[in-house]
Formats: sequence, C-alpha cells, structure tokens
Amino acid sequence: MTAALPVRAVVAVYAAAAAVTVAALGRVAWHGLAEPGIALAFGIFIAVGELARWGTRPGPGALPPAPPGAPPPLLEEPSAREPAPLGAAGALAYALLGECAGRATGHGPLQVVAVVVAGVLTGAVPHVARGCGPGLDHVARRVLTAGFAAVCFQPLHHSGAWEHRIGHGPLHALFLLVLLVLTLLCDAVLASALLAARTRYPYGPLLRDELRALRGTGSAVCATGAVMAPAVAVAGLWALPVFCVPLLLTQLSFRRYASVRATYRQTIASLARATEIAGYTPPGHARRVAVLSTAVGREMRLSGPDLSVLEHAALMHDIGQLSLVDPVPDGATAVLPVAEQRRIALLGGAVVRRTGVPAAVAAVVEQQADPYREQSLPARIVRTVNAYEDLAQASGGSAGGALAALERLRLGTAHDYEPAVVESLARVLARGGLTAVPPG
Repeated sequence: MTAALPVRAVVAVYAAAAAVTVAALGRVAWHGLAEPGIALAFGIFIAVGELARWGTRPGPGALPPAPPGAPPPLLEEPSAREPAPLGAAGALAYALLGECAGRATGHGPLQVVAVVVAGVLTGAVPHVARGCGPGLDHVARRVLTAGFAAVCFQPLHHSGAWEHRIGHGPLHALFLLVLLVLTLLCDAVLASALLAARTRYPYGPLLRDELRALRGTGSAVCATGAVMAPAVAVAGLWALPVFCVPLLLTQLSFRRYASVRATYRQTIASLARATEIAGYTPPGHARRVAVLSTAVGREMRLSGPDLSVLEHAALMHDIGQLSLVDPVPDGATAVLPVAEQRRIALLGGAVVRRTGVPAAVAAVVEQQADPYREQSLPARIVRTVNAYEDLAQASGGSAGGALAALERLRLGTAHDYEPAVVESLARVLARGGLTAVPPG
C-alpha cells in the first residue's frame, strides 16, 4: 500500500496539470486569444527563459526512479533548483498582469495557462533535441503554479473587486506579497511530492530543502515577477526586456556558484578514490557508503548542511587507511581492533582537515572509532553504513548476506551501533529490496 502512494502522487499531479492544460488549450481554440500581442510577447519571454535554463542537468523533479535494489540517489545542492528562473518570472508576471500601458487586459486564468504551456514547450524543443529536456515534472509544476497565481488574481481583477476592495495602495502590495508566498509554497509542495515519489525519500526533509532553496533564485523570481507586472501596466511591453536583465545576471551568478560547488564535490570524490586506487578499499566503496549514508540521513530527517557534511564524511571516511603498511583485506576496518580503528580515524581526520573541507567533516571522520553514544548523528550513520557495506560485500552481495549483515548490526546495537540508525538503514534497504549496495 505504501509503495503505491508515491505513484499516486505523481499520477495526481500529472492528471491535474493535463486537465488544466486541455481546458486552457480548448478555451483558447474555441474563443481565441485576448490581446494576442501581449500573449505573444509573454509567450516569447517565457520561451527565452526556458532556452536559458541551467546547463544540461535535470532539475529535482526530472530525476528518474531509482532502480530496484538500489538506494535513492544523491541530490544536488538546493540553492539553485529553479532551472529556468526567467521563464518562471515571466509566467508569474503574466498571471498577475491586469493592465498594459494603462489599458485593462482581458485574459483569464485559462489563457495564462495556455500561454505558459506554449512558451515552456517552445523553449524546451532545443533541449529535448539534445537529450536534456526539462521533463514532465517541470512542465506540470509550471502549469499548476502559474494557474494557481492566475486563479487567485485574474477573477478579482476582472470582476472589479480588486479596485473596490484592494486598490493600488499598501493593501495592494500586501496582497501581492501574500499571493507570491502562497505561489512559492504551492511550487515547493509540488516539487517535494514529485521528488519524494522519484527517490522514495521522506517528504518532510525534502520540503524543508525546497523551502530553504527559496532564499536563492526563488526570491529573485518572485521579486522580478511581482515588479514586472506593474511595470508592464505602466510602461507597456518595453518593460519586459528591461526587467529581464537583473534576473539574467542573478542566474549567471548562481550558475557560477553551482559550477564551483560541482568542482568542489568532484575534488572530494576524487580524493576519496585514493584508497581505491592504492588498493586499500574495494572499487566504488566510498561512493556506495556515501549514497547509502545519505539515504539513511534523509530517512532520519536530516537536510541541508547536515546532509552535505554526512555525504563528504562518508566519501572520505577511509582516507586514514593510507597510513597502513599493509591494506586490510577488502578494506573492512570494522573487523580491526578498536585501537587500530581509532588510529586510522584520527589520521583520516588529520588528512581531511588539510583538504579545506569544513571542520565538521573531519570531526565525523575522527569519531568513527568512538562509542556511538559519544558520536554525532552523522558519525553514527557513517559508522553503521560502513560496517554494513563491509559485512555485506564480504558475503558476496547476496540478499542472504545482506540480511545476515543487518542482523549482525542489530546484535551490536548495545555498544557499537545506534539502534535508530540501524532501523533506518533497514527501512531504506527494505524499500529497495534487501540487497547489498550494488557495486559501482
């Protein structure tokens, strides 16, 4: 029953977006466009925004489902998760547009959806041709959030209630602010639900990550969309190219930031592979421990910076083995004496501190041989997952060996492993089938 819920969430979002899209396109086909010049201008603006989307990486809503038997994948930093901020701002501005150059507009919520769909799909064509399209999740989110903002604003404007009850004073600004916040919350809820369905991560931490990401491009999108609509109302369509410049500069800044973060993570991953290249650990060991540790961390509702510390510490937890004269068989430090484990952990922490990563990462590495009650939660997770990986891989990676490894961890909860971490690991493994972490 629980496995069907994520699928139902995706189906529900897709069905709602499809129904709204069909109604919008049908309405436009039957009645035609109101103010076609304005609709064309905003459609082109949205399409250009989609063309300028982030590189070739898919957004969080475009991740493929995790394969059976594999833990959920690592996720990227949430600071720049909106892949097409210019397109999002254009869609939001058109949804909040009531006048153009002093003349009232007559488009309604369904026309807003139709123009947004046309702009998104037009801008996505070159990306699809290169095999890096935005995905259905992105289109569904754009349709539903733009439709939500339009439904909240357009009927009030066309009925005259906006002028009589809200006007153009401070109450007008307050209402727009509340509407923008609700629209962002709507998008965050949709993005979290779709991502939870794709990755099988708990919904709560994903929602917190999405809300935290609103401080990045989300705030820029809201500010640009909210200012662009009144600017078009006063200055006309010439305001569109003028107001796109600040957001393009913001997008460029976030793209450079994302590039630096990607290089930083690649450097850590390359350093973590030093033990594999030297023959101290099996190929892919650090990556497998990092993926599974991150999944367990999300299961225990970690998010944001805590997950970054956990991922980096899991990647580098075995770096201290480079101090050994002879490699440990299969790199299984869990079977070494406690004193030797502590020496390796302290040496590993000393190496990590010289790499420039946050001190919290080195602290997690240094705590690997301490009793779990004296460890931080990330250190407990890395220790448990590393022990599971060592025990499961030693058994050949079979389901029976994975079950035996998990049972040994449960027997060690009195002193070596945190019971809550072991049970979270069991739940993560159960969702993907009780198998060892696949190699690679």
